[in-house]
Amino acid sequence: MTNTADLPVVVIGAGPAGLAAAAHLVERGIEPLVLEAGPAAASAVRDWSHVRLFSTWGEVTEPAAEKLLAPTGWTKPDAATYPTGGDWAEQYLQPLADVLGECVRLGATVTGVSRTGRDRIVDADRETQPFVVHFLTADGGEERVFARAVIDASGTWTTPGPAGASGLPALGEKTAADRITYRVPDLKNPAVRDRYAGKRTAVIGSGASAFTALATLADLAQEEPGTHAVWILRRGISGSTFGGGAADQLPARGALGLAAKAAVDNGHADAVTGFRTEAIDRDEDGRLILAGEDGRRLDPVDEAIVLTGFRPDLSFLSEIRLGLDERLQAPTELAPLIDPNQHSCGTVYPHGHRELSHPEPGIYLVGMKSYGRAPTFLAMTGYEQVRSVTAAIAGDTESADRVELTLPETGVCGGAGLFDAPATDQADAGGCCTTPAPALVQIGLATSLPTAAAADEPSSGGCC
Repeated sequence: MTNTADLPVVVIGAGPAGLAAAAHLVERGIEPLVLEAGPAAASAVRDWSHVRLFSTWGEVTEPAAEKLLAPTGWTKPDAATYPTGGDWAEQYLQPLADVLGECVRLGATVTGVSRTGRDRIVDADRETQPFVVHFLTADGGEERVFARAVIDASGTWTTPGPAGASGLPALGEKTAADRITYRVPDLKNPAVRDRYAGKRTAVIGSGASAFTALATLADLAQEEPGTHAVWILRRGISGSTFGGGAADQLPARGALGLAAKAAVDNGHADAVTGFRTEAIDRDEDGRLILAGEDGRRLDPVDEAIVLTGFRPDLSFLSEIRLGLDERLQAPTELAPLIDPNQHSCGTVYPHGHRELSHPEPGIYLVGMKSYGRAPTFLAMTGYEQVRSVTAAIAGDTESADRVELTLPETGVCGGAGLFDAPATDQADAGGCCTTPAPALVQIGLATSLPTAAAADEPSSGGCC
């Protein structure tokens, strides 16, 4: 077998964290091989191209990547303005993938990672063996590549949480897939708009993505009679249900909660509390009937929007010895720092290779995937993760241990934008965490407030 040091580092996923990792590897003279399942770089980001980030351009580009882009004539967008997901993909992530060239392989779906000649139970000479990564190509072929290290930046976008309150799909949920979406719909798209206009829609979830869906449906209801939302909450409504409002450390997130509250207060949505979905049945017209664990059956709805967070896909890592928290499915050392019961995105300090390490040396989960089921991820935190991890892979422990990121006290968050705020208003606000205190949002009227849901992976927590 080839000397491990002569092998590339395989990076899984050509999203923001994966491409930043590749840029750092190039800067250190290490060959990266980025395997992206989608047909283009940043495929997950492109799926929510219609939403606007809370983070400014100055917070979502990465220094090593900027250095790689500079010789191409690339010009960084105005650092004080806010990109949409589409802007981020087209104006930064795609050019970065283009610079990396053949280091990025598209249509490459990773199906397994292991140590060469060693399944997970074999100890003998394990750490001296290179990694072997199996993947499917776009034409259905099977290939493998050997690697000195593996950086998994595949995110959680492809594995949304189900409607079932047990964490499993509700009975009938899979067969009702034609009327269910697990994404915030783009109601500016005529085809998508027609799906919900004049319809009764269940929104399941209690985070920023659910708030966004409620607010956009309320906006649609003012233009399309008969449009109505049924908001399904697993808990009751309390003072914290709609977020912190004017007291929220992330003012735009607070404004979004107030927008959702307005949707309920103005009669565009009904809240059903303490409802834990157990089954999804159909009536004679094919509409969906949600049944709860307590025996309640709700009136039929035409559509359901399930926004219950995301989770990591660990299936292709089954032969790797991972150290994961039993609740969050995040690295063991990182989990206590990101527990959503204890932290928001602004209270998680920057961390690196030591918190991201596993019993299997040389493999790292970074970006949103590193947070497992915790929803409060920051894009800037992901950039610091890959800087530290790539330094560790290069043997530069001093740099790997050094913290090179200072986050604002309330964090720098980004995510699904509900309103298109004028760039000048947003720039004057000084960033997502220093925008003016939110006022009650009048649904259907123009407003300059951006909104929040998750960006790398939009989840119930609302951070990017």
